[in-house]
Amino acid sequence: MSVSNPYRPRYEIKFIAEPLEYHRVLNWLRQHNSCLETEHPDRQVNNIYFDSHNHHSYCENIYGSSSKSKVRFRWYGTSMEPKNGSLEIKCKRNQLNWKLIYKIQGKLGESGCNWRTLCSEIRRQLPAEGKKWMEMNPLPVLINRYHRKYFVSKDKKVRVTLDSNLDIYDQSRKSFPNYSSKSNLPEVMVLEIKFSRELRNHVVHMFGDIPLRASRFSKYVSGFNSING
Repeated sequence: MSVSNPYRPRYEIKFIAEPLEYHRVLNWLRQHNSCLETEHPDRQVNNIYFDSHNHHSYCENIYGSSSKSKVRFRWYGTSMEPKNGSLEIKCKRNQLNWKLIYKIQGKLGESGCNWRTLCSEIRRQLPAEGKKWMEMNPLPVLINRYHRKYFVSKDKKVRVTLDSNLDIYDQSRKSFPNYSSKSNLPEVMVLEIKFSRELRNHVVHMFGDIPLRASRFSKYVSGFNSING
């Protein structure tokens, strides 16, 4: 079942930095005049990114399409094998983003199962709309994992996440999931600020002195490029 309203899009501003700046950025967030609070405990975020046979999603991002989407299965925690997660369709039109989210319960197949079994179990739990997204994007391209910190403004209207320790696992042309062999990836830290459209000018002013550079950085695109040289 979809649990995200596509008619309530939000803005996202991304910043990237080298890992050595982690503590400086963290201190800046904690001391910022917006009085950011910890939203909930840190988590390990895991994603399987899917794409079409001609990598349509990747190309949309590379060529700067004004309307684009990414399909991923997301779960949380230290387990490498996916379970109790969601199929997420992350959509973007111009500068606005929204998600369609379909909850998937339980472990996806037996330990050590192949991609065909795992994807079949995801599709089995999806409504017709979700199945269509999987049909258009049937190929598991990569798995990424990272550590995420969560912050929120006191009025709960602005969310900030800080991602570090990003790892990539190549899944292309593999019959079974690759959970062990990491791909080389430039070390990077990603900060995202997320807010509703009516707060755009306020947030741009509020975070104008952040000691990072804004970026169109995509974890999927960066991982794809690293895997494919």
